[in-house]
This record gives sequence, structure tokens and C-alpha cells, in this order.
Amino acid sequence: MITVFANPDRFMALSRYLTPILAAAAAALFAWGLPQALVTSPPDYQMGETVRIMYVHVPAAWWALGLYAAMGMASFVSLVWRHVLADVAARAMAPVGAVLAALCLITGSLWGRPTWGTWWEWDARLTSMLVLFITYIGYLALWAAIEDAQRAARLAAILCLVGLINLPIIRFSVDWWYTLHQPASVLRLGGSAIDPAMLSPLLIMAGAFACAAASITLLGMRSLIHRRQALAAELRLARSAP
Repeated sequence: MITVFANPDRFMALSRYLTPILAAAAAALFAWGLPQALVTSPPDYQMGETVRIMYVHVPAAWWALGLYAAMGMASFVSLVWRHVLADVAARAMAPVGAVLAALCLITGSLWGRPTWGTWWEWDARLTSMLVLFITYIGYLALWAAIEDAQRAARLAAILCLVGLINLPIIRFSVDWWYTLHQPASVLRLGGSAIDPAMLSPLLIMAGAFACAAASITLLGMRSLIHRRQALAAELRLARSAP
């Protein structure tokens, strides 16, 4: 399966149809989930209306981690098997993941001010999430700083794989250390601790974020492939010129 879709021509043909489908799905899910998240879902008995930030904060956090995990897999494939699209996929996912990590930090700060009484705390979960955002930025900066594409891909892949160490720290930081951040309430043993009236719009919003991130990633991959094809065509013309 990986070998089949590692072919750029097959990927471009598939993504041409898949990208608008994912974008339409994202729009539909946002149109379905946002009214529930912002209007009809109940306020929290402790946090009141500020809990509505959760419907953006939590999906952004989930997919910031999910995209980085996918980047790690793509980076591993790039280093080991040298598939054509592996580094393209990782590079296209990085800006999307960085935006989601930034959105997670910003909404977390907005949520923390009325809940904890502070905009920021060097809490284990917050700090490790900041490290993830910095890693995303470092990955993008590495690609921008090195002109040799093969060398940039190799070094960026190594950086990405090293950064995977941070993912379990983010996930389990609330269990390993005392933190202000609440423990897991959705993905936990024994089932979700969130009321179904709040869980349903949260999962819809998570689906909307996932479809949006996937469609933007595919657009980024298509753009990078077109750029590579254009550069290759320019190089061929330069070599054939008298």
C-alpha cells in the first residue's frame, strides 16, 4: 500500500479528488459542531461558559500531537526506505501542526486566566506543549536554512524523530507530576468523564479539525510536488540549453 501511494503520479491523482472531499467534510462538521459548542451545549458547573474554549483547545491539542506522530512515521520511512513522498508529507504537515500547537497554547492561556487565575504557568503539560511548538518551528526553520533538499530532509527527519520523545511526556505529564492541568477526561480507562451533551460536540469538532488538517496537508503536499516538478523542469532546460 505504501509503495503504491509513494508514486507521485498516483498520489496527485488521488489527492485531486480527496482534497475537496475532506475540505467539504470539514466545513460540514464545523457547521454542525460550532452551534452546539458555542450555543446549545451546557455550561460547566465549575467553569461556567468559559468551558466552551474546550471545543477548540482540546481538538487543537489532539491533532497537534497526532500530526507530529504522523510526521515521525513519515520521517522514519524517509530515512529507512527513501520513499519519494515521505519527506514531502512530513514537511507539509509541519506548518499545520505548528498552527494547531500555537492555537492550543493560546486557547489554553485564555482558558487558564479565569480558571487558574494566571495566563501562564510553568506546568508540566503546558511546558511540554510549548516544547512541541518550538520543535515544529525548529523543523520548519531547518528546512528553510538548508538549500540542499536531500540534506535538509535527512536532518529534519532526524530532528523530528528526536522530538518524538516529547509526545509521551505531554500525554502522561498530568499522571507523572503534580500539575494545574486536569487529568485526561476523554481518553482514559473506565470511559469518558465528560457528560454526553458536551462530549458529542467535542468529538464533532475533533472530526472537523481532523478533516481540515488533512485537506490542508494534502494541499501542501501537492504544492511541494508541483514546486519540485517545476524545479526539475528548469534544471532539464538549463542542461539542454546550448
